[in-house]
Amino acid sequence: MATESSESEEEGKITGGNQHLIVEDDLREMGKKAAWSVSSCKTGNGVSSLRDDNLETYWQSDGAQPHLVNIQFQKKVKLQLVVLYVDFKLDESYTPSKICIRAGDGFHNLKEIKTVELVKPTGWVYLSLSGNDPRETFVNTFMLQIAVLSNHLNGRDTHVRQIKVYGPQLNPIPHQPFQFTSREFITYSTVR
Repeated sequence: MATESSESEEEGKITGGNQHLIVEDDLREMGKKAAWSVSSCKTGNGVSSLRDDNLETYWQSDGAQPHLVNIQFQKKVKLQLVVLYVDFKLDESYTPSKICIRAGDGFHNLKEIKTVELVKPTGWVYLSLSGNDPRETFVNTFMLQIAVLSNHLNGRDTHVRQIKVYGPQLNPIPHQPFQFTSREFITYSTVR
């Protein structure tokens, strides 16, 4: 996925970043199905800046750490990947250095899925939500929370330029483990 970034599994550190957003074809962006909120923001740099597909705009927090981005879905969804755009060269002390991702049914039962340390990232940073078990390829959840625990150079507020959340593509035919590609096969795929 991210060719220029590297992750050390034992340390949970991610360095670099990818200048181009590259996502596998079997994933779809799930963010538009969610209600987004943030713990705090400066005027003009709110949650809409995270979702506008413009790398020049950013969400800027305004308050004590941790800084939170809450992503709530109306029904339970499968999520596999979180992608953040951060830029150490432009944002310096506003750039997140430690991020925690939590999931649950709501604010009352969020559980930590992953904590990663970012080392001077510039570009798209890919955070897989899959567990250590190869069968755990996604998280089934109502809510995802991204917590910025600390910033580079002991910065107080944070800048995050974009956040994308991806889940697996849905199979258009229910109860079938495979996906037909031609219209003729789809037509004859069910018993009437």
